Amino acid sequence: MKKHAKRSLAIGLSAALLASSALYLFAPISYGTTDVPEDPVVFTAPKTGLNLNAPDAPLPEQKDAIQLLPGEPEEPASGSWGYDPKTGIFTHPTSTPDNEGPQPFEGSLPYLDQNQYSKNMNVEAFYPYVIGWGHSWQATFDLEGRRYLYDYETDMYNLFDITDPKNSVLIKNKKLDIKAGDKQFGPLNVKYNKKLDKTIAVQCYEVPRYGVLTNKYTNPEEVKKIKEREMLRGFRMFEVTSPDFENWKLLSETPLDDNSNAKDLIQQGSGCQDVPVYDGDQYLFVAGAPDDNFSNTEYKSYLYSGAQLAYDVSDPTKPKKLSTWWVPGQRKGEEEAYNANPRAGNKTSWMGSRMPLFIPKPVEEGGKYGYAAMGGFGFWVIDISDPTNMKAISHLDMPMSVSGTEGDNIDVSKVETTGMVYYSGYPLGEDCHEPYKEIYAIDVRDPFNPKIATTLERPTPPESAPFTDYCQRRGSFGPKRSGYATINPGDPSQRFMPYAFYNAGVQVFDLANPEKPTIEAYFVPKMSGDIQNEDGETTRPSDHSNPVHGIFVEWDRNLIWAFSNHGIYVLSSPLLGDPVIGYPTADEVEEEKE
Repeated sequence: MKKHAKRSLAIGLSAALLASSALYLFAPISYGTTDVPEDPVVFTAPKTGLNLNAPDAPLPEQKDAIQLLPGEPEEPASGSWGYDPKTGIFTHPTSTPDNEGPQPFEGSLPYLDQNQYSKNMNVEAFYPYVIGWGHSWQATFDLEGRRYLYDYETDMYNLFDITDPKNSVLIKNKKLDIKAGDKQFGPLNVKYNKKLDKTIAVQCYEVPRYGVLTNKYTNPEEVKKIKEREMLRGFRMFEVTSPDFENWKLLSETPLDDNSNAKDLIQQGSGCQDVPVYDGDQYLFVAGAPDDNFSNTEYKSYLYSGAQLAYDVSDPTKPKKLSTWWVPGQRKGEEEAYNANPRAGNKTSWMGSRMPLFIPKPVEEGGKYGYAAMGGFGFWVIDISDPTNMKAISHLDMPMSVSGTEGDNIDVSKVETTGMVYYSGYPLGEDCHEPYKEIYAIDVRDPFNPKIATTLERPTPPESAPFTDYCQRRGSFGPKRSGYATINPGDPSQRFMPYAFYNAGVQVFDLANPEKPTIEAYFVPKMSGDIQNEDGETTRPSDHSNPVHGIFVEWDRNLIWAFSNHGIYVLSSPLLGDPVIGYPTADEVEEEKE
């Protein structure tokens, strides 16, 4: 999950200075890998066109000097990274300590670009609704001839009827008061269960990743708050009886901790991480730390190292745990294996799962392999043909990319036809103040011997943009995810792969040539906009740091939903085919159920 605590803006510098110039002059000045010239070539981008009244970009936060902990990466040396005005190229640092907030460099835009850029993409609709601050999940399902979409965070959700994507309707906005006793709204998966002839939902519940624990190494009282937090650390299953979550029938509550029951106020472990993998049949796959022994991880604001778990949910009122798989080194007592990882001791890396297994073909349909992104533990191929005995058959130690998130997402939508999967982390810092997060194409045609085949093209701005590298555009730049395969309806294209890319919007990769994938379509919205306040009348500026933080792909309607910091864009592309406006045909819906 992206850090999305509301950032305070510094007031120490004059906004008038920024409005009159498009040049940041912060020490130390960095020129990529070149020496600082005596007469530097200055990059300027005056406000013109749609940017005449563009809002100023946020200034660096005024902070006390940060004292790094032993083992933390140091700030990169001046001159080793940054924007080179001669070439127009930004060189990323090779490593950085954990950081957040604006990190402008010479060449950064001093305003938030209001231009929109598009290639082979069309905007079918726009809805000015925003959930969360830089992050949200989605869930979708069909019920009684209508299609519904939840866009949500742990403490709020929007429910839409998207049967007609050009005229979608906001049915409900719900804000939850967790402190007052409301249950958090966790990552959700809804599927029709043919055997039961019911629509079943699985919802995960996890301890907070941010907002409660700031630094486990220096704040024992915050560690105690996490461990003593009263909540279900696991998942609930529901029968979906109407579009409205509040009307769903609770079927079961299951903690991941075998030594707890659902009614225990205090439980061990992390709970259930991110969107659960459920196809409406017998098996459920989730990620998480089932107890406090899964604790070998560096990340400051997280206590746990997540494993992969399989359940039998053929009776959703009585889920049964089948097996747990983890990387040697994740648990207490496995420090020898853990310390062999070069990230051990850096107080920065996320070690363990962030999401459940990525499974291209359900076990119930003969699927044999799941693919695990285990943070700093790398890429793993897991034999899941017997869910009672999940076992690793191979793995890759991936190149280090610290700070930022390593090993988060794997796109497996093409593996059955191409033998390739696509693995990535995502940026946590702003202004590219961390290594670039590559998307790795991994060849798993021989699952016992996976190999990195190539990396995907790094997006570049169109010539019309007032910047030559997306790092200059402010906010975060890099891949987030390609949408959740477990919730995206329809059959994915075997050639094209859309990816959310923060300040580079939505990028669509053409994978026809597996040795040299290219970007053949993109949609890059403006960097910011006004969003509605809770009173429904006034507005406020949107957060700048995560312009497009996620996508949801309706493969059965050839539509990409892009979730931005100022609203939801519904996109189509001739690469995917003509958009289907309206409810999918009965045959298509039945095909989804089967």
